[in-house]
Amino acid sequence: MDKLRHHYRMVIMNDETFEEVSSYKLSLLNVYIMISSVVVLVALLIIGLIVFTPLKRYIPGYGDDRVHSELMEMNEGLQAMEEQLAAQKAYTDNFRRILVGNVETEAEVGEEAIASPDSLQSVARIEEDELLREETKLTEQIQARELSELDGSYRSREIPLEQLYFVPPVSGIISAVFEPEIRHFGTDVLAPKNTPVKSAMDGFVFFSDWTVETGLTIGVQNANDVITLYKHNSALLKKMGDYVKAGEALAIIGNSGMESDGPHLHFELWHRGQPVDPMLYLNFE
Repeated sequence: MDKLRHHYRMVIMNDETFEEVSSYKLSLLNVYIMISSVVVLVALLIIGLIVFTPLKRYIPGYGDDRVHSELMEMNEGLQAMEEQLAAQKAYTDNFRRILVGNVETEAEVGEEAIASPDSLQSVARIEEDELLREETKLTEQIQARELSELDGSYRSREIPLEQLYFVPPVSGIISAVFEPEIRHFGTDVLAPKNTPVKSAMDGFVFFSDWTVETGLTIGVQNANDVITLYKHNSALLKKMGDYVKAGEALAIIGNSGMESDGPHLHFELWHRGQPVDPMLYLNFE
């Protein structure tokens, strides 16, 4: 301790003139205390930077509960978005199959697959069915509001097809009839050039676009779980989301799409997800 407390003088001199510039009275104890203080201050500064700044994120293994909770929330949100995207894809794929006629009939599915709730097909379509039910419910609410001024006898889900009134989309010669066994799910009607294609019922346009197989196609979601499709048009007069009245022009008859070999209208009538023969309910003559 005596050596530590022994005082020394540190003199700073000019190397050329030996002139004394400054001098300091020091002891080894003072030097140790000064160095220790600097080390402590530097350590506190580094700890503060790590704790109170984002620098801690660059330290491997350093935990941050807030960051982990944010990551968990983001992961949950991403999973929910993926599930919603998968359900939407299944929903759009289903409508695409309807538009191009690539659907499974009850005979192809089989009675056992239809009756068995544990079948793979039933499991695979759970999200799609839920989304379809939600879309149907929303559509019915919109239709109820839009159709509230119509005849009070018009109701959506309880009326059989035989009691519904359909406006013929066009009048002309039948060139092909409903043949589901060869996947022809509608009726082909020949009509003069530039003939307007009319809506068979009131409803909302859910599809209005071009497909390779069916060309310019328009689809209308009607009440009573009815969907009407109008394919191979030369022009579309309505866009998706439009509300149309029965008899209102939707398109112009044409010859578009790979599956068309001449100007005509391919009209399809779907009820509760199944195609039905339009000629049972409409007169195209």
